[in-house]
Amino acid sequence: MNPGETSDPVASSQPRPRIGRWIDRLAALFLFSATAAVVVWQNARLAVLWDLSYTLENSYRISLGDIPYRDFPFAHAPLTFLIQAALIKLTGRVYWHHIAYCAVIGGLSTLLTWRILHIVLRHTVAHARLLAFFLSLPLIPLGVYCIFPHPFYDPDCTFVILLGVFLLLRLELKPSSTTPSLFAGIAVVIPLFVKQNTGLAFLAAAAVLLIAVLVAERLRQGPVRAYVLALAGAAVGLAVALLLIQFTAGLKNYWHWTIQFAAERRTPATAEMLGVYADKMILVWIAFIAVGAILLWLSGRGSRQSARPKALLSALLIATPFIWPAIYLFREHDSSERADRLLAVWPVLLIFSFVVAIIGVRRRRGISLVLPFIIIGAIHGAFMSQQLWGSTYAIWPLFMILLAIILAELSSFLKHLSSWMTIPLTSLVVLSLLIAGGFYVRSHERLDYANVDEGEIKQSTLPQLKGLAVRGEWIPNFEELVRYTEREIPRDEGILILPGEDPFYYTTGRRPRFPVLLFDHTVNPYSAEEILKICRDRNIRWVIIKQDLQNEDAQVEQERDRLTEAVEQNFKQVESLKNYDIYRLKGPEDADDDDDDEPN
Repeated sequence: MNPGETSDPVASSQPRPRIGRWIDRLAALFLFSATAAVVVWQNARLAVLWDLSYTLENSYRISLGDIPYRDFPFAHAPLTFLIQAALIKLTGRVYWHHIAYCAVIGGLSTLLTWRILHIVLRHTVAHARLLAFFLSLPLIPLGVYCIFPHPFYDPDCTFVILLGVFLLLRLELKPSSTTPSLFAGIAVVIPLFVKQNTGLAFLAAAAVLLIAVLVAERLRQGPVRAYVLALAGAAVGLAVALLLIQFTAGLKNYWHWTIQFAAERRTPATAEMLGVYADKMILVWIAFIAVGAILLWLSGRGSRQSARPKALLSALLIATPFIWPAIYLFREHDSSERADRLLAVWPVLLIFSFVVAIIGVRRRRGISLVLPFIIIGAIHGAFMSQQLWGSTYAIWPLFMILLAIILAELSSFLKHLSSWMTIPLTSLVVLSLLIAGGFYVRSHERLDYANVDEGEIKQSTLPQLKGLAVRGEWIPNFEELVRYTEREIPRDEGILILPGEDPFYYTTGRRPRFPVLLFDHTVNPYSAEEILKICRDRNIRWVIIKQDLQNEDAQVEQERDRLTEAVEQNFKQVESLKNYDIYRLKGPEDADDDDDDEPN
């Protein structure tokens, strides 16, 4: 089957039969609902207070009118927080609204991926619509918001990347249309303002490769108008975004906090970046794939009857690295080891897809020519955060798109025998990812930095936190703190919360006075001495220190203890709740107590 031809009736220009349209609608409803249900289920059984509070607290502050980068230090791109601030502004401080947002974005991301998969497959693979649906199924447990189910910038960034990819691919359908081309270019820019590293890598790759496509099509004397307009849309979108930042927060402030400060505190070493390819098992899996590819090439040269067994065996060999995580479940019960095997398929896929994209570069045109390289660039941008283990939880849709590109390229070798390879290969990989991915999500191994396993599930009784549920006593203890502050601390007095693990300001509706709301090395630029000075300058008379943290990172606890020592120089403990110590600024009446504490 040559590019441009198809055995899939839906890829033709003829309108889909009514039954086909109903099948599409049912498929869309199923994918959206199933993915959203997983997000809701995750929120019903766990909450990672550290990250959740960071998003809610800063979004609440923005909803009150504070401008990040100008009014307070902020090391992240703004769009996720602006969206959550708008949600708070429109619907109030109710946590389940944020759950609904995550469920909707999760479901829409799976739908977008499904449509992208079909576009990638439809001109080269038989039964493209069926295979696109199959390839979307692993995103039910591995969707952008399924592993980490709270509002966050990584899932949002993947969603807008998918939107950009979808709009770019649609350019091939209407190359002379102006508005879609401009919107495609604008969509390419948006991820940069959701998450810096992933968005910048995506924008840079897309812009450079769009120019390459434009030059290639110009040399072939093909249509280039759509690419010119897309690049113009990207330029206009970037210019407008920068102007908005300049007239609100200031470009100098934005550059300092999101680029200079963030790079200083968060950028990993080059060796760590390349460490994802250091596993020696990668060579074994690449060998399996290479043997399968050779066998595939041989099957394409023989008769149809003799080639079928070779195509099936080729599919099994190529699928082996991807089905190993499911097989490994039967020999290892440690959830961390299981998660390692699942994540280990990422570097294998990246190498495989890159090689396939290089080999097939002469057969592709337009956006399809550069799409795999754009996706690979965006993935490596995401790895700049926390490498393989920490960065892949929200980018599984990109994994499935690369897999579809591989299927499309491999099927071109087989022509009339493509179904004998693509259907078995897809079925094996999808089944493995569903099983291994399901175990991965259920064990919440990605969230092992937080204590989400101990105790019974407790749900919040506060109206602002309706829908919040987590195992342990975290919620009851926090609600005790909320009741205490409402009773004992006047609302017009400033409060500092250390280390900021709970959504205190969001819940109580108090306005934060301190510039930083989470005291972590990656987001807090202040020393202990500077923190005390800011407390004096802003008349912050109360400090609340959480004792037992859900976040089990030793560095976080060390930072909390260091700040506690500094606080005790100027603040006096006045109350000890179940998990919180309450301090009040020392006054003249406390001088005698200090004298009594001095040794004779």
